[in-house]
Amino acid sequence: MGQKNYTPARQQQGGDYVIDPELTAYVQSVGKKLATVSDRQLPYEFVVLNDSVPNAWAMPGGKIAFNRGLLYELNSEAELAAVLSHEIVHAAARHGAQSMEHGLLLQGAVMAVGIAAQNKNHANLIVGGAQLSSQLISIKFGRDDESEADKYGMLYMKKAGYDPRAAVTLQETFVRLSKDHQSNFIEGLFASHPPSEERVAANKVTLAELGEGGEWGKEIYAKKTGKLKAAQAAYKDYDEGVKALAKGDAAKATALAKQAITIEPREARFQELLGDVALSKKQNKEALGYYAKAISLQPDYFRPHVQSGIALDNLGRKAEAETALNKSNTLLPTAPSFYLLGQIAEDRGDVNTALKHYKIAADSNSDVGKSSTERYTRLDLPRNPAKYLQSAAQTDRNGTVFAVVHNPTTTTVTRVQVRLVRYDAASKKPTAQSQPLIISADIAPGQRGQVVVSGVRLNTPAEIILYGVTIEKAESVK
Repeated sequence: MGQKNYTPARQQQGGDYVIDPELTAYVQSVGKKLATVSDRQLPYEFVVLNDSVPNAWAMPGGKIAFNRGLLYELNSEAELAAVLSHEIVHAAARHGAQSMEHGLLLQGAVMAVGIAAQNKNHANLIVGGAQLSSQLISIKFGRDDESEADKYGMLYMKKAGYDPRAAVTLQETFVRLSKDHQSNFIEGLFASHPPSEERVAANKVTLAELGEGGEWGKEIYAKKTGKLKAAQAAYKDYDEGVKALAKGDAAKATALAKQAITIEPREARFQELLGDVALSKKQNKEALGYYAKAISLQPDYFRPHVQSGIALDNLGRKAEAETALNKSNTLLPTAPSFYLLGQIAEDRGDVNTALKHYKIAADSNSDVGKSSTERYTRLDLPRNPAKYLQSAAQTDRNGTVFAVVHNPTTTTVTRVQVRLVRYDAASKKPTAQSQPLIISADIAPGQRGQVVVSGVRLNTPAEIILYGVTIEKAESVK
C-alpha cells in the first residue's frame, strides 16, 4: 500500500525538494540511523517535500516524508530525530493502513487556470488508484497510535544516541503552538498528529524510564539547514504570491515571484507562478516559456506539465497539448488533464477515446469531475439511451395510451425513438409491440416527453400494467 502510493502522495504535496540534495541526504542519514535500531526492519525511504506547511507523514512499508516547512521550525538534530522516529513507528506499525481498514478514510478547477497552486493537496482532483494516496496522508491518528509512536520513537532515539528529552521539549512546543492557533501547524502536522498535555505527561514518564542524555546536534543541524533557512524569505514571497493570484492580484503575484527568484533562482515553483500569472491573463505563449523553465529545473513534477497542456490547447497546438497532458498523468493522474484530453479527442471525432478520458475524469469529486460526467453522458447517451432515460406507459380517462420518457440527466435529448410493448399477464413475456414511435420535441434535463400510441385503447385503467415502453434511440442536443 505504501510503496504504490508514495510517489503520487509526494506529487500532490508539492513534489520533492530538489535544489539542496545535501539537505535531503542529511535527513535520510538521520532517518536511516533511527531505522537501524527500530524493531521492524523495512526498506525505509525518507524524502524532503517542497511544501511550506510544517508537516511530516508516514506510509505503511517505511515510506516517510518530511516537509520543508517543518525543517524551518526545528533547532537540532535531536528534534529532527524525534519527528522521524515517531513517523518510523507509524510506518512500521502500519497505523495508516489499519485506520484505512477500519474505515477512517478522508472525509470529505476551473479549466481556464488549471490546477490551483494554493491547493497543494489537490486531493479532489486526483483520479484513479492515486486517490488512495490522498487518504493515506490525511488520516488523523488515534490516541493509542500516537502514544505508541511517542513511546517507541523515544526508545529508538535513545538507542541511536540522541537525547530523548528533545521529544518532550518538542511536544511542549507543539502544545504551545496549538494553543496559539498557529495556522500553518493546524493545517499541517497538528491535523494528523494532534498535540496534547496528556502526550507531554506520558512522554515525561517514558523519559524517566529511559533516562536523559545523548546528542542534540544543534550545530550540525544549523549547518545542514543553513541554505534552506537562508532562502526561507523566497518561499514566503512565493506563498504570498500564490495567495495574491488566487485573489486576482496578478501584479502583486508577479512582483513577489520575481523577488523570490532573485533570492533562489533555482526553484522551479517560482517560474511556475509566473506561468500561472500569464495564463490567468490569457498570455499563453508567455506562460509556456515560464512552464518550460520550471520543467527544465524539475522535470518530474506534474503541475507545470498540466499547465503547459492547457496553454498549448488554448493556442490550438492540440498534439503538443496531448503530449504534455499525458506526461502529467504519468506523474500524477488528475481530472483536469483527463478532461482536456477528452475534449481534444472529441474535437477530432475520436469518441471512444474521449469517453475513456471523460470516464476517468468523472471519478473526481470536483467541478471538473461534474463537467466530465456531463460530457460523458452527452456522448454515450445516443449509444445507450436506455441506460440514461426512464420510460413508462401511461393512460388517460379515455383509455388513450402514451409512451412517456423522463430525462434525469443534465443533457437535453431529442428525437427519442420508443416502442410500446405488451406483456402476457401470466408469464410476463412480451407478446406484441408497436411500430417505432418518435418523441420529436426536445426533452430538457429533469423533464419528460410523450407520444400517443395510435391503435391502442384500454377498456379499464388497470390494463396499463400489461404495457411497457422500450427506448431504442435518442440524440443529445449540444
